[in-house]
Amino acid sequence: MSAPFPPRRARINDVTINLTHGAGGKAMRDLIQDVFVGAFGQPDAAAMEDQARVPLSALARHGDRLAFTTDTYVVDPLFFPGGDIGTLAVAGTVNDLAVSGARPLYLSCGVVLEEGLPVETLRRVAESMRRTAEAAGVRIVTGDTKVVERGSADKLFINTAGIGVIPAGIEISSARARPGDAVIVSGHLGDHGAAILIARKQLALEADIPSDCRPLNGLIDAMLAACPDIRCLRDATRGGVATVLNEFAQDSGVAIRIREETLPLRETVKGACEILGLDPLYLANEGKLVAVVPADAAERVIEAMRAHPDGRDAAVVGCIAERPRGAVILETGFGGERIVDMLVGEQLPRIC
Repeated sequence: MSAPFPPRRARINDVTINLTHGAGGKAMRDLIQDVFVGAFGQPDAAAMEDQARVPLSALARHGDRLAFTTDTYVVDPLFFPGGDIGTLAVAGTVNDLAVSGARPLYLSCGVVLEEGLPVETLRRVAESMRRTAEAAGVRIVTGDTKVVERGSADKLFINTAGIGVIPAGIEISSARARPGDAVIVSGHLGDHGAAILIARKQLALEADIPSDCRPLNGLIDAMLAACPDIRCLRDATRGGVATVLNEFAQDSGVAIRIREETLPLRETVKGACEILGLDPLYLANEGKLVAVVPADAAERVIEAMRAHPDGRDAAVVGCIAERPRGAVILETGFGGERIVDMLVGEQLPRIC
């Protein structure tokens, strides 16, 4: 029996997205083949099925539990220093898998396109997704495309779901922090939030602050090699480091004490926050993580992180205490203390 013919590779000539690109017919098929299959995979018959088919044996050899996550990205603007919505969509989902200790393997990509979106914009975003997935060692294997009328969305929204596999023996949870453990951050805080704020050009701020948007699975692999018993691990996205620490404190029933002078902050980010009255602890990050590790493992974890390009500025910023349970306390540079509460409301909307 002969092999099936590969699907015809189309290249659309439209300058902008129109409603026929979401109508389910030839225009939609050509868009998917040209922009998405062209960027994410080989143009064979399997690429145009309604589902990806993954051998269970390919998953089982990586571990004993499946990790599954999904997220939707609505960032404004679509392109910003250091990345774009495509970079963000892949890196964000990879990181949500990796902080469980999982090895990220496969992603889906669902897009909502506004009528009138330039096709070239979509090509740029798809290419960013391809590059980021390649850097993270994951494959984008399935997806969906919808087009809505002009004014019904803001240019482009992306949903990515991901699956990975957690190796046997890895037990990372926000409920595992213990008194005496060390609190670590992987580098400068607030870069993504500051980059988006400046990219919107709504304020007369001039600063060169690129987003930290990147996949962190390679860094996490290095950390786990140094300490398989990492207690808690999370990427500090919306709500920033302050929100992550509050989640750890509340879920583990402990107190967390952090020291202001140990927090890694760029002077440009610190200055922007002072001008605008923002707290960098609440600014979003898209390439930074917060970890809680046993005290006797902190030094070797930091050493492993600093040896990796994504953890060169890693620092121990605090420790776990017994009381007051559920509280995060900042020891200020002036010798005082203040409670760092969970973020209420939104410091900066449409951040990711």
